[in-house]
Amino acid sequence: MVKTFQAYLPNCHRTYSCVHCRAHLANHDELISKSFQGSQGRAYLFNSVVNVGCGTAEERVLLTGLHAVADIFCECCKTTLGWKYEHAFENSQKYKEGKYIIELAHMIKDNGWEDDPKDEEKRR
Repeated sequence: MVKTFQAYLPNCHRTYSCVHCRAHLANHDELISKSFQGSQGRAYLFNSVVNVGCGTAEERVLLTGLHAVADIFCECCKTTLGWKYEHAFENSQKYKEGKYIIELAHMIKDNGWEDDPKDEEKRR
């Protein structure tokens, strides 16, 4: 059975994909931070994502205070991936509004990671 994704990210860019079905999720250029915590461990914050559906927003107390967040899920396999920040109640957290958290447990790196000279320098 062939799966059809809503959006394909260009092969020339480093991307993140769903670990469960390999649907593209985000371009590396959209990564804001690697220092977030999800409900199942480490998570990344992204400006934008693709092939992701969004649930209903609800208020949750997270490590950084009260936020209105909506769970996000892979449109292809329906796995919950993380959440979208809809509203931050503290001024210091407003930069998160409209941004997405994807937990590392649910994504893998795809396309061109081994070709990055910066990564090669780090391995030496």
